[in-house]
Amino acid sequence: MAAAAARHARADRPIPPQPATVDLHTHSRRSDGVLEPADLVADAAAAGVRLLALTDHDTLAGVREVGPTVPARLTLVPGVEINCIVPAAVRHWEGELHVLGIGVDPAFEAFEAALALQRRARRLRIERILVRLRDLGMPIDAEIEALASTDDDALGRPTVARALIARGHAVSVEDAFRRLLGHGMPAWVPRDGLGPVEAIAAIRAAGGLAVLAHFSEAAERTSVIRDLVDVGLGGLEVHYLAWDAETVERVGDVADALGLVRTGGTDYHGDLGPYAEAHAGLHVPEGVGESVRAVLAG
Repeated sequence: MAAAAARHARADRPIPPQPATVDLHTHSRRSDGVLEPADLVADAAAAGVRLLALTDHDTLAGVREVGPTVPARLTLVPGVEINCIVPAAVRHWEGELHVLGIGVDPAFEAFEAALALQRRARRLRIERILVRLRDLGMPIDAEIEALASTDDDALGRPTVARALIARGHAVSVEDAFRRLLGHGMPAWVPRDGLGPVEAIAAIRAAGGLAVLAHFSEAAERTSVIRDLVDVGLGGLEVHYLAWDAETVERVGDVADALGLVRTGGTDYHGDLGPYAEAHAGLHVPEGVGESVRAVLAG
């Protein structure tokens, strides 16, 4: 999410040798981004992206919405990001892993049914967060209603953070997460939904490439990734905008050692500036796009 990217951003990120033509991790207003899907696609095309995955959380609504209007010079890959609940034994700090489904079939009904359940769990979580905020003297129900666009929207905590900003209870998304919405904070509510094994199975059944997203602990937690490879994980996000060069190298070494396809992207949400600014710092080697295209074609 945007707050996480801001927390982990480093001044010593890799310097792109040329504008990236690949971005396989983006979010629109259909989940927790700020841009309408068509505007995000247009901005990416204008920045020089030629292979774009729209990976909204738990919904393909943006992909369906944009479909007929994608610029001819850009290939839009249907994607999704699933925040997966992990057992305590995995010991992840927020109790979840994020799995991208790249190249899924938007017409696959069983996958859409699984995403609908995920969206329902998201709504329940948001309702519980709103209750906690009301108890804290920070009602934002009207602001949340104004930020929701369609019934297929997969609202997330960044949406709540923006509502808090609009009401004067926070100065930024990062501030809202740090004081109120982050793990263990006063308005924190645990997530419910799919685990990574179920999410990977659903993505593969829908014809997609399952990718573990922004897992900076990859080198230290390789056993976690090996377990996911055994159930069908096919890729690892390596060229992540917010990472420094050392982290990119470490995670890339894990991907190569385990035979996983490298992916990369901005994880763009929009709170930190226009898409062009995020894209300017993105370095995804051309070979990444070629590898992803080959996997999806095969």
